[in-house]
Amino acid sequence: MSFLKRLIYIIFMISIPVSYAVEPVKPLKALKLPRPLEPLNTELELGIFAASGNTNSKAAKGKVLIKQDFREWKNEYLLDMFYTQNVYDGETEVTAQKLFFSTQSDYKLSSENTSVFVFGSYTDDRLSGYDYQSTIAIGYSARLFSNETSFLNYSVGPGYSFTRANDGERISSNIVRIEGKYRYNLSFNSKFTQTLSTEIALNRGQNTESKSESAISAMLRQNLSMKAAYSVIHNSDPLDSNEKTDTVTSLTLAYSF
Repeated sequence: MSFLKRLIYIIFMISIPVSYAVEPVKPLKALKLPRPLEPLNTELELGIFAASGNTNSKAAKGKVLIKQDFREWKNEYLLDMFYTQNVYDGETEVTAQKLFFSTQSDYKLSSENTSVFVFGSYTDDRLSGYDYQSTIAIGYSARLFSNETSFLNYSVGPGYSFTRANDGERISSNIVRIEGKYRYNLSFNSKFTQTLSTEIALNRGQNTESKSESAISAMLRQNLSMKAAYSVIHNSDPLDSNEKTDTVTSLTLAYSF
């Protein structure tokens, strides 16, 4: 018997008792991890405006909205940016520079479309008289009504706001946060949305901030749409003799994935 045949014979004889001795491995039980009800949803908005000649100005607006939906939790993250500048006699003047970030987590209750939420926000508005403005709140969220073409969600709860002015003064206040979100499908590829929120200061003499956005979106192609919006921010007690109301009219492209 050749050396190669002997080697194959030895390996075969050794493998027989091993194959009978080893028991089949039982499959492991699947780990119960939170599975998303739908994929992670992200929407990006961007709008840029520039003028030259007799008028020399630039403006940019961007927004990032991220949503997650699990069996017991749903999360939403929002980043909103706005910047404008004008040039007069060779000197650049920044007329708006604002950054807003917010996050909200909702724990779903037994009833459909009802939850307990935790909300937090941070605002850096260079021309508002504040170094920063922050808010935290907890409360109850629910859907007031819904049908085939529209729905209205609301949330309400107590919270706390803390800010710091440009001169270093720290201001804090107890608040009540109220928010409503409405959507109406105009057609298969267009929709109207309305959001309204207010943070009512419970301390006398403190600022109450309210925000509103009315928007119409039309789908241009899959995942790409054009959005026209009108936004309003109202402060009951602004700093540095600023106007109480700021408005922005924007036209942006939105990409979702």
